[in-house]
Amino acid sequence: VQLQASGGGLAQAGGSLRLSCAASGRAFSNVGMGWFRQAPGKEREFVAGIRWSYGDTYYADSVKGRFTISRDNAKNTVYLQMNSLKPEDTAVYYCAADASPYTRRWPPNTNEIDYWGQGTLVTVSS
Repeated sequence: VQLQASGGGLAQAGGSLRLSCAASGRAFSNVGMGWFRQAPGKEREFVAGIRWSYGDTYYADSVKGRFTISRDNAKNTVYLQMNSLKPEDTAVYYCAADASPYTRRWPPNTNEIDYWGQGTLVTVSS
């Protein structure tokens, strides 16, 4: 499985960015996909996720109401629309896939992720 992330960059506080994660290599009807982020000196943390078959979405409290995760079935792509960005959103964002999202509680911890994409840097200036 390959996850190709794109869309990071520089934004001002209050601005918006959209991240994309294109998945390939297997059928994705039964996976959960999402985004984690890691700021300098901090642990990687869950940001948002979606379980492909159900379409149910999950968000970290810190991004609820500002970030929206969505999927395009035809393109096997997950998007993270980030609005009202804050400097504390600055981090490397990682696309992730969980091959067993219906066998345990969701969202997953980092050690429950089966596939990781390369990170994409998001920098929010104040």
